[in-house]
Amino acid sequence: MTRAPSRTSSVHRRARDNGRVTDTRTRPTALAIWLILAGAIGWWAAFSLTMERFHLLMEPGSAASCDFSPLVQCGRNLVSEQGAVFGFPNPILGLTGWVAPIVVGAALLAGARFARWFWALFLLGMTFAFGFVVWLIGQSIFVLGTLCPWCMVTWVVTIPSFYAVLLHAVRIGAVPGPSGVRRAAGVLMGWMPLLAIASYAVVAVLAQLRLDVLGALF
Repeated sequence: MTRAPSRTSSVHRRARDNGRVTDTRTRPTALAIWLILAGAIGWWAAFSLTMERFHLLMEPGSAASCDFSPLVQCGRNLVSEQGAVFGFPNPILGLTGWVAPIVVGAALLAGARFARWFWALFLLGMTFAFGFVVWLIGQSIFVLGTLCPWCMVTWVVTIPSFYAVLLHAVRIGAVPGPSGVRRAAGVLMGWMPLLAIASYAVVAVLAQLRLDVLGALF
């Protein structure tokens, strides 16, 4: 007697045929929670910077509330050319962009399964955010000579968010690659905290070498 295919198997096959994630039985809960937390933190940082920019526009020459010293401040960053790269204040990008991780994370927790092309597009957006943040880090340390508190909060959440989305996209096949690479991406997901700390350490070393942060603070 021929065994009829189970309903579960057919669901998995249909999901695979439609280009969705390869393992529909698992839900990336940790990734979803992180995206929500990172999105909320990043949005709040962008909102705070936006309010500071409004304050500086209304009271030219005044100091921002996040200006603690010539080294640790956000006023200089906000009024600089680097603070409005696209013709409007950079925080506006954060106000709009950080909504996406929150929505994606909430959808994942609700049981949504996205197609691989969706993860590829989401990764493209996170790659832009990561590249922009890396550029801003370089401008802040090597050109402006300041460390913006709210900007650093944005750095802290953007870097691991990019790593997490990249590794997830690779392990589910949204980024083409051999099975060995997908397995390695799955393993590296467990090392996300270490990857993030290593990245923070690189930024801290660059800031110390260029700005003598410890000497300025102590």
